[in-house]
Amino acid sequence: MSGTRDLVGALDHPVPIGEVVECSACHSDAAEALQTVPFVSGAMIDGLGASAVCSVCHQGRAATTTVAAAVEGMAEDDVSPDLRFINVHYAPAAATLLGSAVQGGYEYEGRDYRGPFTHVPDFAQCTDCHRPHSLEVVSIDNCTVCHQGAETFSEIRLSPLDFDGDGNVTEGIADPIATLHARLGEAIGVYAAEVVGTPVVYADSFPYFFTDTDSDGTASEAEAAFPNRYQSWTPRLLRAAYNYQFVAKDTGAHVHNPHYALQLLHDSLSDLSEQVEVDMSDLVRP
Repeated sequence: MSGTRDLVGALDHPVPIGEVVECSACHSDAAEALQTVPFVSGAMIDGLGASAVCSVCHQGRAATTTVAAAVEGMAEDDVSPDLRFINVHYAPAAATLLGSAVQGGYEYEGRDYRGPFTHVPDFAQCTDCHRPHSLEVVSIDNCTVCHQGAETFSEIRLSPLDFDGDGNVTEGIADPIATLHARLGEAIGVYAAEVVGTPVVYADSFPYFFTDTDSDGTASEAEAAFPNRYQSWTPRLLRAAYNYQFVAKDTGAHVHNPHYALQLLHDSLSDLSEQVEVDMSDLVRP
């Protein structure tokens, strides 16, 4: 497994600065022949077809194994100076799409997680939905043949289950994902304040989690600065924060693999509920 992980991000020749995403990254003999991609978790996924070249970059830079290794042997709720926030990095669509096959989110021990999310054959590759040069998503008209009535991608839904307990099973699947994501953010804040004793706040600015110095739940410009980065991590808090960021950084999770995203959020909330009050009674796990 470690040998496979060593292949992720590896280069077989020097690459000049400025050529990370140039024409040759996708238009070369090696890129066009690529079928098998190593993932951060150690998984080696074969048969990816045209999606292989996309998956090299759009898989994130961390996985379940990364987080598990960081917290190994530590007490669940003890602050450790050896811990820091683990950022999945950005647009990890391939990791979401492949789900538990590559364990891009933090998957809690003893839980089953959704594997690869498959669409119909005509929409099975990344470039079937995204224009390869602009990454623009193709027209929703291609989707409404099956998903009739949807005017936006976020309105699409297949499952009749009420994942977020709001009684609405006709809303797009993006809505319960957003609801659980917001609940997780709130639970992370409660845990940090009540269990750790150091309030935390999230901002869309590296490294994302900061000390909430005035405990108002909002990151001011002064607070969202690197010197004020959150440094009071426990294993339980780190796992939940990792999944919060994983879902945040794949803005298309509701299309790429909605049930996988919901499982990550649900289980993160459930884990935090062992230490702080989180109402799980109305939530349904996919």
